[in-house]
Amino acid sequence: MAIGIGINLDYVRHADKDFEYGARRAAELGYEYVEPCVSTGRDLLAEAGYYHMLSMEDDPLAYKELLHECGLKVSGLSAHSPLMKPEVAVPYLTQAIRWAADIGAPVVNTDEGPRGPWIENDEEAFDIMRYTLKRVLPVAERHGVYIGLEPHQIYTTKLDTYLRLLDLVPSPMLKANFDAGNAFLAGNDPVEYLQAVADRVVHFHAKDISIEQEEAERGKVTGTPVGCACGDGVIDWPAVIRVLREAGFDGVLSVECGTEEQAERSIAYLKQVLAEA
Repeated sequence: MAIGIGINLDYVRHADKDFEYGARRAAELGYEYVEPCVSTGRDLLAEAGYYHMLSMEDDPLAYKELLHECGLKVSGLSAHSPLMKPEVAVPYLTQAIRWAADIGAPVVNTDEGPRGPWIENDEEAFDIMRYTLKRVLPVAERHGVYIGLEPHQIYTTKLDTYLRLLDLVPSPMLKANFDAGNAFLAGNDPVEYLQAVADRVVHFHAKDISIEQEEAERGKVTGTPVGCACGDGVIDWPAVIRVLREAGFDGVLSVECGTEEQAERSIAYLKQVLAEA
């Protein structure tokens, strides 16, 4: 099956660059796909051109035209909103799904979010998340856009509760956006964890973790915004690719790194691994 290589626009966040710069630079580096981050409302830094976040109040077709000009496609939208806060997640995700359909993104990526102190126990948390998913999944089904749940918080980084979440509401549009780096930092073997959910994966965050970050954070956190360059860290990428191919995955490896230089090294390394696998 074909596996594409894309990049999350967070790679230009610390450079204070806007979306257009990040997209054009990704194309220059040889990426086929980008994963935009979207928000409701307006962001002052983004409006000033210092941040890559896209407002869903803008016209998605304008960005689709820009990406077409660059020879790029959208692998998915990063639209993280906490499933345990339905007052946030329901309007955010329903708008993101409609926006994704217009820009041509097959999946909207999110997670369960932190569990607030007003939630007394796991059963209450899952009841709230079921409500959120029951509200947004019909929208996803109508628009043909997946919701990709990412390992990022307390429930998605434990296999039993991740599987429970993926089965919480019966829908063909509820899938996994797997993140190798987050799974590793939470204390899992990322290859074994991937094997358990590989048939549900529709989008993949290619996030590597440096040895320094492993020593400082593994077992203490459930995720991190970006990692190091793919191939520079601890993730066994040949094994990851093997598991994905055996599962018939034909989606995109969306690199999550912190700099343009890491982005350049990541695509060179992943192309090599895909060619040799």
